[in-house]
Amino acid sequence: MTALPAPPRPPRLLVVEDEQHLAAALKLNFELEGYAVDMAASARRAGECLLQAGGYDAIILDVMLPDTTGFELCKKLRDGGNFTPVLMLTALDSTEDRVTGLEVGADDYLVKPFELTELLARVRSLLRRRSWERQKPPTRGALAAEIRFGGASVDCERQEARMNGQEVKLTRLEFDLLRYFADHPGRVLSRQELQERVWKLANYPNTRMVDNFIMRLRRHFEPDPAMPAHFVSVRGSGYKFVPEGVAGLVADGAEPGD
Repeated sequence: MTALPAPPRPPRLLVVEDEQHLAAALKLNFELEGYAVDMAASARRAGECLLQAGGYDAIILDVMLPDTTGFELCKKLRDGGNFTPVLMLTALDSTEDRVTGLEVGADDYLVKPFELTELLARVRSLLRRRSWERQKPPTRGALAAEIRFGGASVDCERQEARMNGQEVKLTRLEFDLLRYFADHPGRVLSRQELQERVWKLANYPNTRMVDNFIMRLRRHFEPDPAMPAHFVSVRGSGYKFVPEGVAGLVADGAEPGD
């Protein structure tokens, strides 16, 4: 008799929330949606869960935790090479807080109080995107799918990057920024344009986030980040991507780290 195929594994969620009533409600509703759910009331407990075999398909992460902040926990995950999709939950409603969440590597951000239907829809969206990234083959279209410059080789569809043959771990936003640069080689891109096109932040006055992400790309891919050859500053205007690279080039007299 032919063995029946094993049923598909339900998506696994880690919910990091210290408010007991909300945590219980989230667990119940996620399980009703067919998800397998682990709960953690602190960053320490979340760390213990993340060490278990099998991993998670998404993390729902509260910003205010008893032993640290969700921002700090998310940053530690990304710095440690864990790129599980993160949806942050918070009562903090300022643009600066949303930007902080994106800067540390969160994939989405939902402000309390929220509608359950919106939360479930956002989680489904994260899981769909993760599934597509795992399964879809590279495609060729109007946007750059494969980027090569210097010693770097980047597959944006598979979200895989290497520098001189060594794997480089990038966040989704770092991939998005790199891809936007590759789609506009040699063109000067303002910080405002990058914020609007990559981060979807319109009319946000603080552009330091863009500078921070450029510095990350330089650390990953420039032979000498202090003298960038590929991610070049243009004084008073923004940045441009130079695929062929010109060692030590800094456009229009800008400082290397500008």
